[in-house]
Amino acid sequence: MKSNLTYRQIRAQISSAEATCASLVSTYLSKIEQKSHLNAFREVYAEEAISRAIEVDKRIAKKKAGRLAGMVLGLKDNICYEGHKVSASSKILEGFESLYSATVVERLLKEDAIIIGRLNCDEFAMGSSNENSAFGPVKNPLNESKVPGGSSGGSVAAVAAGLCTAALGSDTGGSIRQPSSFTGLVGFKAGYGRVSRHGLIAYASSFDQIGPITNDVYDAALITEIISGPDEFDATATQTSVESFTEQISNYDTHQPRRIAIIKECYEDSGLDPEIKAHLEKVIEKLKADGHHLEFVSFPFLDLMVPAYYVLTTAEASSNLSRYGGVIYGYRSAQTTDIDSAFRKSRSEGFGKEVKRRIMLGTFVLSAGFYDAYYNKAQKVRRVLKDRTDEIFKNFDFIISPSTPVTAFDLDAIKDPVTMYLQDIYTVQANLTGIPAISIPTGRHSNELPFGIQLMSPRFKESDLLAFSSTIEKYK
Repeated sequence: MKSNLTYRQIRAQISSAEATCASLVSTYLSKIEQKSHLNAFREVYAEEAISRAIEVDKRIAKKKAGRLAGMVLGLKDNICYEGHKVSASSKILEGFESLYSATVVERLLKEDAIIIGRLNCDEFAMGSSNENSAFGPVKNPLNESKVPGGSSGGSVAAVAAGLCTAALGSDTGGSIRQPSSFTGLVGFKAGYGRVSRHGLIAYASSFDQIGPITNDVYDAALITEIISGPDEFDATATQTSVESFTEQISNYDTHQPRRIAIIKECYEDSGLDPEIKAHLEKVIEKLKADGHHLEFVSFPFLDLMVPAYYVLTTAEASSNLSRYGGVIYGYRSAQTTDIDSAFRKSRSEGFGKEVKRRIMLGTFVLSAGFYDAYYNKAQKVRRVLKDRTDEIFKNFDFIISPSTPVTAFDLDAIKDPVTMYLQDIYTVQANLTGIPAISIPTGRHSNELPFGIQLMSPRFKESDLLAFSSTIEKYK
């Protein structure tokens, strides 16, 4: 059986008896072994996945299977799964086994999804290349000398290499959409609060969102539909009812004209690859030819978004990661002599360079004398960004931009942290303002690497965004 199939293609093969869940899992396990050098997986649940596949096949035969029967998923290594290890790809959580499952995992399992393993990522989801994992970098399966993007690099590598049907990642500033752009996949981040964060190891709590990485928009819509909704364990999860995203795609009126804003500053950005800009121009012309209204709008805050994002997220990381002290669980230094040395040495040895950099930066911006100058000012910038974004959506249905300024770059090519941080320049807006955003793989560069187009919509308009995106993905 071929891998790299969409879920609808897999279900068609299962329905026609061309394949079973068990045979599908066996195919994936074989490819995982063949592609182990990609370093996509931290752990493979081989026996468990086969056993569950057999159970799901029985439920399919009895016509009692859930909506995800036949979907084989990988979980980013910061999403908890009861009875399984989770480390956020950090030494600090060495040997830790989760006592409960994330709400998204419970909802997937309830619909008969098969979880095949946990996937490598940048340590504590801090990175744009998946080179910050304590367990080594992930390679891009489309060109193994390139990064897959980050922080959900293992998730995109697994899907792009055909090692699972889909994967879950987390998106704090673009960590689903940026790597999806680098690997030719669909990466979707719902609006803040649409998907429960219960069971997600926190990086920056007011930014983080769990979302799907898939081979097409329909699969992303289906997974998001299932994992979305209120959750008693997450006070930030919205009580807004969840529409049928997949039904909206099926019934979408492709002839309905839409108003789409093009951010002028993104389009004119000197850092944007000329070929990506040329492709965006072609997509814009195609949309106009299809009857949609597109117009340039000013968003003169492009240079402020990344600095504001890193001030706020590092501040939240400083708070969130203070719980890892080597006392109750996880890594503990062998050189400890008292409680003070236990904290200092365990954290110094357990955290990687990038994580320590961000903790120190976050502690600095929250410190007395600098709080107003940095943290408080960044919060004010965040409000300005949200107000301007909401103002744009008073007149437009969507905002279109490139997903990334460049295609996947070489492993170990970017040494300067600030240059690495700027890889998120087009994606952080959605996290700063809490709106849904998607990267759709429509382009291919002359270097033979893919790249995506990003669409954003008003908060809680995921249904419209996904339906419209399903028409854009045909522009390949």
